[in-house]
Amino acid sequence: MESYLKENFGGVQPKHSSDEALRRWRKVVGVVKNPKRRFRFTANLDKRNEATAMKRNNYEKLRVAVLVSKAALQFIHSIAPSSEYKVPADVKAAGFGICAEELSSIVEGHDVKKLKSHGGVQGLASKLSTSESDGLATSADKLATRRDVFGVNKFAEAESRGFMVYVWEALQDMTLMILAACAFVSLIVGIATEGWPKGAHDGLGIVASILLVVFVTASSDYRQSLQFKDLDKEKKKITVQVTRSGYRQKLSIYELLAGDIVHLSIGDQVPADGLFMSGFSLLINESSLTGESEPVAVNAENPFLLSGTKVQDGSCKMLVTTIGMRTQWGKLMATLSEGGDDETPLQVKLNGVATIIGKIGLIFAVITFAVLTESLFRRKIIDGTYLSWTGDDALELLEFFAIAVTIVVVAVPEGLPLAVTLSLAFAMKKMMNDKALIRHLAACETMGSATSICSDKTGTLTTNHMTVVKACICGKIKEVDGASDAKSLFSELPDSVMTILSQSIFNNTGGDVVLNQDGKREILGTPTETAILEFGLSLGGDFSAVRKASTLVKVEPFNSAKKRMGVVIQLPEGALRAHCKGASEIILASCSKYLNEEGNVVPLDEGTIDHLKATIDSFANEALRTLCLAYMEVQDGFSVNDQIPTDGYTCIGIVGIKDPVRPGVKESVAICRSAGITVRMVTGDNINTAKAIARECGILTEGGIAIEGPDFRTKSEEELTQLIPKIQVMARSSPLDKHTLVKHLRTKLDEVVAVTGDGTNDAPALHEADIGLAMGIAGTEVAKESADVIILDDNFSTIVTVAKWGRSVYINIQKFVQFQLTVNVVALVVNFSSACLTGSAPLTAVQLLWVNMIMDTLGALALATEPPNNELMKRTPVGRKGNFISNIMWRNILGQAFYQFLVIWYLQTEGKWLLGIKGDNSDLVLNTLIFNCFVFCQVFNEVNSREMERINVFEGILNNNVFIAVLGSTVIFQFIIIQFLGDFANTTPLTLNQWIACIFIGFIGMPIAAIVKMIPVGSS
Repeated sequence: MESYLKENFGGVQPKHSSDEALRRWRKVVGVVKNPKRRFRFTANLDKRNEATAMKRNNYEKLRVAVLVSKAALQFIHSIAPSSEYKVPADVKAAGFGICAEELSSIVEGHDVKKLKSHGGVQGLASKLSTSESDGLATSADKLATRRDVFGVNKFAEAESRGFMVYVWEALQDMTLMILAACAFVSLIVGIATEGWPKGAHDGLGIVASILLVVFVTASSDYRQSLQFKDLDKEKKKITVQVTRSGYRQKLSIYELLAGDIVHLSIGDQVPADGLFMSGFSLLINESSLTGESEPVAVNAENPFLLSGTKVQDGSCKMLVTTIGMRTQWGKLMATLSEGGDDETPLQVKLNGVATIIGKIGLIFAVITFAVLTESLFRRKIIDGTYLSWTGDDALELLEFFAIAVTIVVVAVPEGLPLAVTLSLAFAMKKMMNDKALIRHLAACETMGSATSICSDKTGTLTTNHMTVVKACICGKIKEVDGASDAKSLFSELPDSVMTILSQSIFNNTGGDVVLNQDGKREILGTPTETAILEFGLSLGGDFSAVRKASTLVKVEPFNSAKKRMGVVIQLPEGALRAHCKGASEIILASCSKYLNEEGNVVPLDEGTIDHLKATIDSFANEALRTLCLAYMEVQDGFSVNDQIPTDGYTCIGIVGIKDPVRPGVKESVAICRSAGITVRMVTGDNINTAKAIARECGILTEGGIAIEGPDFRTKSEEELTQLIPKIQVMARSSPLDKHTLVKHLRTKLDEVVAVTGDGTNDAPALHEADIGLAMGIAGTEVAKESADVIILDDNFSTIVTVAKWGRSVYINIQKFVQFQLTVNVVALVVNFSSACLTGSAPLTAVQLLWVNMIMDTLGALALATEPPNNELMKRTPVGRKGNFISNIMWRNILGQAFYQFLVIWYLQTEGKWLLGIKGDNSDLVLNTLIFNCFVFCQVFNEVNSREMERINVFEGILNNNVFIAVLGSTVIFQFIIIQFLGDFANTTPLTLNQWIACIFIGFIGMPIAAIVKMIPVGSS
């Protein structure tokens, strides 16, 4: 079976499956009772093609718009601004000078001429009643008026489906429709021959069973849909920095309005259509909208920003012009959302299992019907009544047909692929509570097979609460644990050095110091920027005064590839000065001079370089992040288009930043090791810092290798294959190094790799990995977009929780498959062999429908929602090549099926003698006993299936309320069917001794399962 599944259903990957692979398995699936339900959680490939066509169309439109705007630019200065535009009366009455349609046409059409006619970006800001410095006024009335005129920033979503839609979909099951037709005919014939109500019992029994199956199925599906809806809401929670009423604040993108001033920086998603107001080195990646990967430079000459695009480099202030469904992104999102998620490999594999068993079941059903029909004809020929057919004969023939159809109902395990979805939905909801947001279904199941985790250091293994605790300024090393230490350092520094240090800290930063709405000072920016700004303020610096004293000419934001950030400022007297900061050894290598104790600029000699390198190493060995600050005077003639110089700098000093290890990380790393998962640290930090933290976390062990990115890059393919299994720490790594490491682990070493990332440059590695894990707090929108899982608390321990849940999902589905295949095998063999050997089937259509519901919907609810236990992390991972239906499962299935078949077959042949059944209705009592024994065998087998290898199946059973509820309701309903619904279910009430006998026969399956588990088999 496994080879058939790999050949026909193995092409679908956890990520980036080709359309061809997705189409191929759909063609192979033959026997599908209910396509609407079976394919509900599969991708809509037609809608995806529509979205791709829309992207191509967007690209063409933008290309034409850019060409037109370039042509317009050549004439713009010679043509007087057009005054054709007339403000609609309602817009004018609301206090605005432009309408939403005009704004949309300017930005979407890249219409420079029209923009100029409205007075440029500042003119539009004025017409939108906003300002670059203060943003929108936040009075409720004004915001409500703005919403009415320009709309809201929300995209059209598919209407949520009500419960009755799921009921209707459950009724689309072909076999249930056939059974409903059988019930209808049975009602007519039964009432015509036996009268009401006796003649209606069989037909009404089937109808009631169908309705029960439909409503239970619909309830389960509806509950799943609500869980996915909640998760979708979480996925869409994106915040941006906005200035309103003069205060900078975080706001959900769905609260943005036309006229808002948004602050964008590297890694952000552009939340609406808008215009560039001010900023530096802004590069925009428009591939999500147009499919074109070449970044576009956005500046005052080309100020157009489109919703859904990503900031690849630089930063800016943006004026929001067009929002919601008026943007191209809004229209594209509406189509993309209909495309759905790719189906997961497990869903596809279980579709394959369902297909194989469905085909076998169909053959058995046809043969069973033929054998039963033949036995009826033979009996009539023997009786000499083959020419006279009564209503009873017609009902018997109809019952045979209903049994054959019900065999198909039982044999085609429609619930298998849906059990994956049920288990994933349950796990995703629980993981959300454990601070992990699953963006793609497949990631949840793939994480269970992970063999390697490549983790960032900062914020994942450490707390990301950074403070400057040591500084080496003018050659003096000083501890600065508090404000008093900082002030004493300040008093020791010459004024000239303090001026340059304050300039470097407050100008060369991606952060900001602002007053919040409570009037308190607030530092905005990354934890590193915040720590350095806090240090600058504790030295007595004044952020706004220093910023106002000079003018920013050029900014090159921090980039993890260059590991540095630089600015050029114009001083009050007109001279230009460049400041840079970054990885200590890289910046120090760019310096040729330094500031001595008197604050004089002197050349760097060997002794001073050695002293500074020793300082960097001593800071790093104390697990401190080190940053070097430097400056240089820039010659006249520097232009904005020139690169900021990379050498010839004067070293100001080195700071050591403490970022403590998170509590619980060491224990989590130990859990991973016991689970067969290798943890590697990949960081941009100094190698000594990385090694110190890695030892503290338990990642760097004896025999493990710590390597630097530049050294790693020089290795050949053969050397990498030998080296990578031993690498535990990679320091000073670039995003490309991380990508190379991940690719090598996956392709050459066949590992299943999970990778963490937070920056824009981590996107390729997150994309390449089997599971991309983005940080929810420190992560950029670009990283989150490329990830499969978002770790909401940025904590390594949460990654271990995700791995545990992933394993739980995989094993839960194996348990359910084992349970369902056992019922399939027994129900098929029992009804088929009985039909062939005795000419009658012991289980009727109504009884089989009830069994189908026990094993399908209720079985999935009970077994697929089992919470994880700590034992899961003591097993080795499945990896990339493990068989889904393992030898252990086959052993358990065949052992249990053999016992159940023997019991039912023995009851059929010797049951009357064994249980002392006599009287006119002995056949009915015996068949009721067989049905009851069969159901109790499934009830106890459901408990057995909780553990596939361990004998103790009761551990933790009371922690799973769903399991207890399903088991309890199954037993209660079985009692009601037997004792009170006999006319509909072809059963008769049983005595207490008979009930005890049935429960005992079912219970015997438990010690037999324990004995079977002792039989050794290979694990593959």
